[in-house]
Amino acid sequence: MKNYPASFWNERFGNEEYIYGKRPNTFFKEQIDKLKPGSILLPAEGEGRNAIYAASLGWDVVAFDISEKGKEKALSLAVENQVTIHYKITDVLQFQSDAQFDALVLCYAHFPAEIRNQAHLHLMQFLKPDGIVIFEAFAKAQLGNVSGGPKNEAMLFSIEEIKTEFPQLDFKILKEETIELSEGNHHQGKAEVIRFVGIK
Repeated sequence: MKNYPASFWNERFGNEEYIYGKRPNTFFKEQIDKLKPGSILLPAEGEGRNAIYAASLGWDVVAFDISEKGKEKALSLAVENQVTIHYKITDVLQFQSDAQFDALVLCYAHFPAEIRNQAHLHLMQFLKPDGIVIFEAFAKAQLGNVSGGPKNEAMLFSIEEIKTEFPQLDFKILKEETIELSEGNHHQGKAEVIRFVGIK
């Protein structure tokens, strides 16, 4: 991904600090806590905080990212929490699986604008019919905030883009809102986000 290559993320994840913290994302946690555990796919999972939380609830977890350093820290966090996850190093468009999943989690998975729609369509084929998508990412209004996210507006989201890029989903929740982020040192402060829960 030329916008933020693996070298960018390896450098960012290369320190001992978990830059987005070790606790799961708040919205993800609220939603996953309501569900019966099954199989779950977490693309662009970085240092593993959401994957480890899902595994602690009994989910069968497959995660992937382009960063080797992210994987190393995720597996270390899994050991710390005495859980097992399956973690692959792959680009989103190269991800393959013989399995389909009960849940797909996209948590700040900001793919390059030129492949984003294709990436979402690619990932959706790995979700079972009636499977659930849990999503949180920065809205276009996030530009100018210092709480994180890409500085390229085309990599940020609008409600209309979500509807266009996930045509297979029946949205149970779809909202843009202002929240206060407190996730490690790299997601801190007022943020403009889009959150959704959709059923395939």
